[in-house]
Amino acid sequence: MPTGTAPMFENLVRARRSPRQFLPEPMPTQQIRAVLDDARHAPSNSNTQPWMVHIASGATLQRLSAELIAAYEQDFTSGDFTSDYGDGEYLGRAQQFGAVFYGIQGIARADHEGRREVIRKNLRFYGAPHAAFIFMPRLGDGIRAAGDVGMYAQNFLLSLTARGYAGIPQAVLGEYAQTVRTVLDVPTEFTLSFGISFGTADDTSPLRALNVERVPLAQNAVLHDTPGVLDEASTASPT
Repeated sequence: MPTGTAPMFENLVRARRSPRQFLPEPMPTQQIRAVLDDARHAPSNSNTQPWMVHIASGATLQRLSAELIAAYEQDFTSGDFTSDYGDGEYLGRAQQFGAVFYGIQGIARADHEGRREVIRKNLRFYGAPHAAFIFMPRLGDGIRAAGDVGMYAQNFLLSLTARGYAGIPQAVLGEYAQTVRTVLDVPTEFTLSFGISFGTADDTSPLRALNVERVPLAQNAVLHDTPGVLDEASTASPT
């Protein structure tokens, strides 16, 4: 019978949250290094390790935030990838999340300025002292590299959680990829899908109460000649 630390991992995965307000204190440098060291042990196709992470803090982060907000106010987007939820169940899930997210903040659907300020908070990195931008080279259609970057990012996020810190992946940052590349002096051969703001979560934020659920396991897992797996897994679990 295999042995391991499944309960510890289960608790770690379920403890991870995406905070939307951070305390301003920077993380110790040795902790940031440890998170980066954990993240680089992610698997990748043929060990290509197609990730290049840029960490922005301090004055650089403030300058980047100012440039991002300026690009937003000028409606200047420069994403490397499209953002499309379709018109079915995926869009429905996004809309359900949006209703909860804006509802907690008391922002009505017709409150356009309130919703614009939410975007600005995104571009201020929710007050986090650090942000990570995980770039990948332009290899083929990008699918395999993107999958590898996703696994790197998950290692990054779980390492933060294990150390008592937190991070939030922000797709909106990828919508201003060229702005980020310009400020951080990243060659155009590297593309950006998202960034991760990270640091110490502010537990006084009302958004800490945001708690959405995963769909039932039986809704997105199909078992072939693997009986019994879904018998006790028909209820949704919190995220």
